[in-house]
Amino acid sequence: MDASGPVTAEFTWTPPTFDFSTKPKLTETLSLQPDSESPRNFARKSLWCPDGESILSQCENRSFQSIVYASQKQSTLPQSAPILDFAWYPGASSSTPATYCFAASVRECPVKLLDAADGRLRASYSIVDHRERQVAPHSLAFSPGGDKLFCGFDSAFEMFNVGSPGADGDRILTSPAKKSRDGIKGIISSLTHAPTSNSIAIGSLTPSPWNIAIYDLDTEPVTPVLYLGLGETASAGVTQLKFNPTSPHLLYASFRRRDGVYAWDLRFLGDGPFMHYKTGNTPTTPMTSQRRYFSLDVTGRWMSIGDQV
Repeated sequence: MDASGPVTAEFTWTPPTFDFSTKPKLTETLSLQPDSESPRNFARKSLWCPDGESILSQCENRSFQSIVYASQKQSTLPQSAPILDFAWYPGASSSTPATYCFAASVRECPVKLLDAADGRLRASYSIVDHRERQVAPHSLAFSPGGDKLFCGFDSAFEMFNVGSPGADGDRILTSPAKKSRDGIKGIISSLTHAPTSNSIAIGSLTPSPWNIAIYDLDTEPVTPVLYLGLGETASAGVTQLKFNPTSPHLLYASFRRRDGVYAWDLRFLGDGPFMHYKTGNTPTTPMTSQRRYFSLDVTGRWMSIGDQV
């Protein structure tokens, strides 16, 4: 008998490969469940679950709709007020129920941690202003390990320990005072945590030359270490920020009324972004004030912007 025991085959994960030598073909179309009270309902934002098994959509009719891709099973998770943002828990998977959840920001409510299977409330995190009113953040982001939750609102962001619901968060003001011209002012519209360091990038919806800041979360107090933006002549409101997953020195941003996505190399900062990834829009295409979302594949090689890849 072999004393070494049974042989266990090792699993080696390989990243997916994509062939964009030809135009991708549409293979399937998914629809939201109909709502008689909101016949013009539409998805404001849709994100794949990290395990790739389901899609979660933030809808105009104050609900989340979940679609399990393989079975086409759909479920609706109604909310009490308009939804401002949501973020999947890192590593969420329907095969691991403990991780299958997401954070949601609903107007005039504490931030919710909701079960993605049935919508039940798992935990809540309160942000209260000086008038004792609940503040619903405009942007949400988890740390890569899922132990911290970051919430962006007016001229500030708050950090919560995910494992301590009900406890106060740590508030970081992005501008020292209401009348101050220093720092970043306005709604913090996007947050993204760096994949390999304890730092976070934030962006404001208020147009200004330098409305992106990177904060070192290991300092006490937490302070910005770098400001970025499009400069004096091209300033615009930030709609999304994202670090490259395999090259964390690269930071990408999209803006209101600006085509495409801009990129900065944080190792060699010049006068502005080193790259501008443009879409197929023509010079006569109207610029939109709506959020322009983009996504990077797991290897950090491919970027998709709306209907452009």
